[in-house]
Amino acid sequence: MERGLIWLPLLGLFFWLAWQGRNEFQKVEAYQNWAQQFEKSKYDLYAVLGQNGKELTWGKPTRTGPIDLKTFSLERVREIRLLVEEKPVALETPPNKGKAIALEFIMQDSQDTVRIPFTEIPIAVEWGQYLLKKKN
Repeated sequence: MERGLIWLPLLGLFFWLAWQGRNEFQKVEAYQNWAQQFEKSKYDLYAVLGQNGKELTWGKPTRTGPIDLKTFSLERVREIRLLVEEKPVALETPPNKGKAIALEFIMQDSQDTVRIPFTEIPIAVEWGQYLLKKKN
């Protein structure tokens, strides 16, 4: 009886991990279907991003597909900045580690900004440099 009570939490943990894995797999599958329409795209835990020409579309990944999709043109962007822990850093010399990573797009025609979150600094730097080339 005591052994069964000891193994019960482990069994619950196993089912929770299996559910989490299935959930993440469904998110990736939905992203792959969505990303086929773009020239370049990225997926991570915080956001999906797709690029066609100078148009960027981004949103939040879910099992049924990305939600809260927003689209804007690079032609409207005045400046692209890399933010690490809410502070702007140079794309050429990014820090090795940090949290709360995002690319911030500052628009020309207004004070609006768009922040697209990333999980890793190198991926954000790669996208930032790529989009700067596309913008020019």
